[in-house]
Amino acid sequence: MSEQTENIVGLVEAIVVPLIEFPEDFEISANEDEEGVLLIEMRVNEEDAGKVIGRQGRIIKSIRTLARAAASRSGMQVDVELLD
Repeated sequence: MSEQTENIVGLVEAIVVPLIEFPEDFEISANEDEEGVLLIEMRVNEEDAGKVIGRQGRIIKSIRTLARAAASRSGMQVDVELLD
Protein backbone atom coordinates (compact mmCIF):
# COMPACT_ATOMS: atom_id res chain seq x y z
CA MET A 1 0.00 0.00 0.00
CA SER A 2 1.18 3.48 -0.76
CA GLU A 3 1.65 6.01 1.99
CA GLN A 4 -1.36 8.02 0.79
CA THR A 5 -3.54 4.88 0.90
CA GLU A 6 -2.34 4.11 4.43
CA ASN A 7 -3.13 7.67 5.50
CA ILE A 8 -6.70 7.47 4.18
CA VAL A 9 -7.26 4.04 5.74
CA GLY A 10 -5.90 5.42 9.03
CA LEU A 11 -8.26 8.38 8.80
CA VAL A 12 -11.30 6.14 8.30
CA GLU A 13 -10.18 3.88 11.14
CA ALA A 14 -9.62 6.86 13.47
CA ILE A 15 -13.17 8.04 12.79
CA VAL A 16 -14.93 4.66 13.10
CA VAL A 17 -13.21 3.03 16.10
CA PRO A 18 -14.42 5.60 18.70
CA LEU A 19 -18.01 5.15 17.44
CA ILE A 20 -18.25 1.40 18.01
CA GLU A 21 -18.60 -0.77 21.11
CA PHE A 22 -16.68 -3.78 19.77
CA PRO A 23 -13.42 -2.44 18.28
CA GLU A 24 -11.92 -5.95 18.34
CA ASP A 25 -14.41 -6.95 15.61
CA PHE A 26 -13.46 -4.02 13.37
CA GLU A 27 -11.76 -4.99 10.09
CA ILE A 28 -10.67 -2.67 7.32
CA SER A 29 -9.12 -3.37 3.93
CA ALA A 30 -8.15 -1.27 0.95
CA ASN A 31 -7.92 -2.35 -2.69
CA GLU A 32 -7.37 -0.39 -5.86
CA ASP A 33 -9.47 -1.38 -8.86
CA GLU A 34 -8.42 -1.31 -12.51
CA GLU A 35 -9.73 2.25 -12.89
CA GLY A 36 -7.50 3.51 -10.08
CA VAL A 37 -10.31 3.99 -7.54
CA LEU A 38 -9.33 3.09 -3.99
CA LEU A 39 -12.04 0.93 -2.38
CA ILE A 40 -12.00 0.89 1.42
CA GLU A 41 -14.14 -1.87 2.91
CA MET A 42 -15.03 -2.07 6.60
CA ARG A 43 -16.61 -4.77 8.70
CA VAL A 44 -17.98 -4.09 12.18
CA ASN A 45 -19.92 -6.12 14.71
CA GLU A 46 -23.57 -6.50 13.77
CA GLU A 47 -24.60 -4.41 16.78
CA ASP A 48 -22.31 -1.54 15.73
CA ALA A 49 -23.48 -1.27 12.12
CA GLY A 50 -26.26 1.19 12.98
CA LYS A 51 -23.80 3.46 14.79
CA VAL A 52 -21.52 3.61 11.77
CA ILE A 53 -24.41 4.19 9.34
CA GLY A 54 -26.21 6.76 11.50
CA ARG A 55 -29.68 8.17 11.05
CA GLN A 56 -30.58 8.19 7.37
CA GLY A 57 -26.96 7.30 6.58
CA ARG A 58 -25.54 10.60 7.78
CA ILE A 59 -22.44 9.22 9.52
CA ILE A 60 -21.32 6.91 6.70
CA LYS A 61 -21.91 9.76 4.22
CA SER A 62 -19.71 12.02 6.35
CA ILE A 63 -16.99 9.37 6.52
CA ARG A 64 -17.08 9.05 2.72
CA THR A 65 -16.91 12.83 2.31
CA LEU A 66 -13.88 13.12 4.59
CA ALA A 67 -12.07 10.24 2.87
CA ARG A 68 -12.76 11.72 -0.57
CA ALA A 69 -11.59 15.15 0.55
CA ALA A 70 -8.35 13.70 1.92
CA ALA A 71 -7.77 11.71 -1.27
CA SER A 72 -8.56 14.59 -3.61
CA ARG A 73 -5.47 16.44 -2.41
CA SER A 74 -3.37 13.83 -4.23
CA GLY A 75 -5.77 13.31 -7.13
CA MET A 76 -7.05 9.93 -5.93
CA GLN A 77 -10.64 8.71 -5.97
CA VAL A 78 -11.97 6.83 -2.93
CA ASP A 79 -15.08 4.84 -2.16
CA VAL A 80 -15.87 3.67 1.39
CA GLU A 81 -18.20 0.69 1.94
CA LEU A 82 -19.57 -0.96 5.06
CA LEU A 83 -19.86 -4.71 4.48
CA ASP A 84 -22.40 -7.00 6.13
